[in-house]
Amino acid sequence: MLVQSQNCNWMRHAPGGKGDSATTAHLFDGQCVGSNKRGDALSGKPLPMAERLPPASRPKAKRERLPPWFKTALPSGEQQAIFNSTKAAVKDNTLHTVCQEARCPNIHDCWASGDATFMIAGQECTRGCRFCAVGTIKTPPALDLDEPENLANAVESMNLRHAVITVVNRDDLPDSGADHYKQCIQAVNDRQPHVTLELLCSDLAGDHEALAHLLDGSPLSVFAHNVECVPRLDATVRDHRASFSQSLEILRAAKQLRPDILTKSSIMVGVGETDEEITEALDMLRSAGVDLVTIGQYLAPSERHLTVDRFPEPEMYDRWAQHAISIGFSGIASGPLVRSSFKAGLLLRKTQDPNNTESMPGAYVYVANQADEAPAHLKSGME
Repeated sequence: MLVQSQNCNWMRHAPGGKGDSATTAHLFDGQCVGSNKRGDALSGKPLPMAERLPPASRPKAKRERLPPWFKTALPSGEQQAIFNSTKAAVKDNTLHTVCQEARCPNIHDCWASGDATFMIAGQECTRGCRFCAVGTIKTPPALDLDEPENLANAVESMNLRHAVITVVNRDDLPDSGADHYKQCIQAVNDRQPHVTLELLCSDLAGDHEALAHLLDGSPLSVFAHNVECVPRLDATVRDHRASFSQSLEILRAAKQLRPDILTKSSIMVGVGETDEEITEALDMLRSAGVDLVTIGQYLAPSERHLTVDRFPEPEMYDRWAQHAISIGFSGIASGPLVRSSFKAGLLLRKTQDPNNTESMPGAYVYVANQADEAPAHLKSGME
């Protein structure tokens, strides 16, 4: 059995007995000492080398406290009532939301505002990205044929201005679910034509024919697909079937197929990237014709997921936002609590109307041709 103490290399521990020579590792004042001669005096406490604790009894790593700018307020009064109504509408129509499945930290703020992001095509994904809280399944259940109608019912009952429809990967389907996504979008538009629609789509396994079918005649205002991380970290962060290059080509193709639809992507920070790599990723996204982008802090959903690498200071998000606008993005929301779907309608409305005065707490929101006004400092009001 191999063991390693705090300050020594791997050492072999052989059982002692008649005719055996035993090598035993000990810890003394944080140092490793040993003896291979029977009868030597040993100092320190022997390591419990033969003892294996059950998982429930093993000490858990101490979770680092979040920086002070991660404080959020829970809804109350009228906002709580709206939150409860939104939750009931989702449950009554047997729908799933990415807000719940991905354990979004902004769920109370979004739902209290009457906004929600609906997740279609199932509750579990065929891929296993290391950052994502959504469950993984190799062979998902068949698509729910009633889902387009149920989704339209929910949107209608919630009095929304903007609805985000997101999807799980369906690599088990020949078209990766594109036709089902198209039916859901159309059902909502038929019922609520005044609601602007945003699809947060999968990469469709790189199938551009499926993408063309999905976008043909689509009433979408925004087609979104997230690159998630910088290219160097694909193998660390994402499922092996996903890549920055494949995602970039889906976004590029979407813009070429439907130049009238805004394209959008999102990048997480805190998964091992550098500040410079975020800037480079923004440059690559813009070169593919992406119009809108969001940047937010990665938070590990559980101890089994990818560990958070760092917490950039809020001011860094402002630098990235200003760079994005300087290279031609139409709009950006950048901040620790920002998620690709969080108040997505606000970013769209501000992009369409630079004089829009709506705000997104805890984020730098810039749009092209925006009136010159300094954004609120992220730390103010949060400490």
